[in-house]
Amino acid sequence: MVDDTDLDAASECALANMARVRPVLDKIADKWTILILTVLCPRPARFNVIKRRLDGITHKALADALKRLERNGLVTRTVLPTAPIGVEYAITPLGHSLRQPFEALCSWALDNGAAIEAANYEHDSIKPKQ
Repeated sequence: MVDDTDLDAASECALANMARVRPVLDKIADKWTILILTVLCPRPARFNVIKRRLDGITHKALADALKRLERNGLVTRTVLPTAPIGVEYAITPLGHSLRQPFEALCSWALDNGAAIEAANYEHDSIKPKQ
């Protein structure tokens, strides 16, 4: 665990660089980016394979997210010479550099999901009804 001075320094650094940090976080911290990159990390995949792996994503949401990820340099799109023509998406080295932080975030989510649910339940049960 880091001490408070390390946290203070990190907080000051983040605040001082917020104009540069926020646009980057906006590009990688949306609803689907982490999950899409997690699917693509082990191996390239076609659109429908990604869609099947991501329960609940719509065709449009996936198409838009993949276009955004390609624009941001996190995935590549390759047209395959098949009949019918297929498209395969792969993670780039830049996208792959997010693997460790995303794995840590997913691990944290698994470790702390129940605690968050318990906090939600406790908060909602003591909140006065209007």
